Amino acid sequence: MTSMLGSLLEQVISGMQMVPEEISRALLDQKNAVSGRKPQLGGIVKMLQLLTSSQPTIIIIDALGECTAVQRFRLFDSMKGILEKSPHTLIFGRPHIRTEIETRFAGRVISVSVGPARDNIARFIHVRLSEDQTPYAMDPNLEADILEKIPGGISEMWVTSVVSRTPSCIIS
Repeated sequence: MTSMLGSLLEQVISGMQMVPEEISRALLDQKNAVSGRKPQLGGIVKMLQLLTSSQPTIIIIDALGECTAVQRFRLFDSMKGILEKSPHTLIFGRPHIRTEIETRFAGRVISVSVGPARDNIARFIHVRLSEDQTPYAMDPNLEADILEKIPGGISEMWVTSVVSRTPSCIIS
């Protein structure tokens, strides 16, 4: 879990023009510590709380199918700590962990499914195929197969936001 959230911290920092002094100092202290140890999970969570509390942030959670239930619990527990201090942070994820997220955040979550319409995907693919530099290389059967299978294989995602109070209106 430490490496996953550490990677998230690196990504947030890399997107910033100016890293807050408190974060720079904490990372430098860790680097100068005996054996240059990396920040521990609690320290990473605190840094992410500080960084995400001051700016809108989107976190995309994927590939949790490879995580054990214990690892997911630790991740969600850490994410709960981050989101409680970060009112402008949204989480995107796959539908198979949506119920687990909603359970862990006990009624303080607004979730909305998002995903492209099958027709829009098919239209996009058709346009891209028509722009092919070698138009005669495409077999009509292959094109039909592509236009049928790719749009059908796109799965939805969801966006969730932890709220500090019950919203007065939810639009879906």
